[in-house]
Amino acid sequence: MSSPSPSRSTTEPAWVRWTLITIALGFLALFLVLPLVAVFIEALAKGFGAYFASFNNADARHALKLTLIVTVVAVVANSIFGLLAAWALTKFEFWGKSVVLTLIDLPFAVSPVISGLIFVLLFGMQGLLGEWMMENNLPPIVFAVPGIILATMFITFPFVARELIPIMQSQGTEEEEAARVLGASGWKTFWYVTLPNVKWGLLYGVILCSARAMGEFGAVSVVSGHIRGQTNTLPLHIEIAYNEYQFVAAFACASVLTLLALVTLVAKSIVEWRIQQNMERAAQSTGTA
Repeated sequence: MSSPSPSRSTTEPAWVRWTLITIALGFLALFLVLPLVAVFIEALAKGFGAYFASFNNADARHALKLTLIVTVVAVVANSIFGLLAAWALTKFEFWGKSVVLTLIDLPFAVSPVISGLIFVLLFGMQGLLGEWMMENNLPPIVFAVPGIILATMFITFPFVARELIPIMQSQGTEEEEAARVLGASGWKTFWYVTLPNVKWGLLYGVILCSARAMGEFGAVSVVSGHIRGQTNTLPLHIEIAYNEYQFVAAFACASVLTLLALVTLVAKSIVEWRIQQNMERAAQSTGTA
């Protein structure tokens, strides 16, 4: 019996392969690498002195601080939600499960600007809850830090859950059931069985969530009110500086976001490598068994 013929992908002429590779690398260089390099070139156009002077501005420092605070709060909240949601959706059966899965994906389908408007309609002075909040002397949410945090959480909450759900589904419930048979409580089962099995997927979701939270503009722009030194995150501060022709300051702050994005990309690559290593190790152990 003759062996099967090799696939077309392995028999293409060398010039075809190199042409496709060159086009792909050229596209990446033109639309990815070149813009990133341009950010640093513009940021350092007037030297390092002007670059670092951009961060002596009180508004810039506050914007950076607020961005980090919002990111930390949103990531922690969404990590807890993602863990609980993934655990409930993959380990239990209940009515409305498909609806919950659909709602988790809602921020992917809704424009960030619309997401911000949702909170304005809910908590604004003329919103559904705005008048009640003023009558009860509750602190404002819209045009304040709580609104920025809520908008960022809404935009980013699918990332952790969507990373964990497929992992937990593939693992099944056998290990948890074995732990319960051996007398472990629900909390101990989660802490010592479920969580260690998904730790790299959780970290991957946290990295994606952090990257999205730091760079969020649309929803935050709607709910922030653009109050200098109070509700401007770093992306909003960059827009204001650029519109006021403070190009070095704008690109200097943009370079900070770019560096954070690159760090996130490196961390993402490391986590992907660890996940791949774990999958290969699990496959080898299964084959040996």
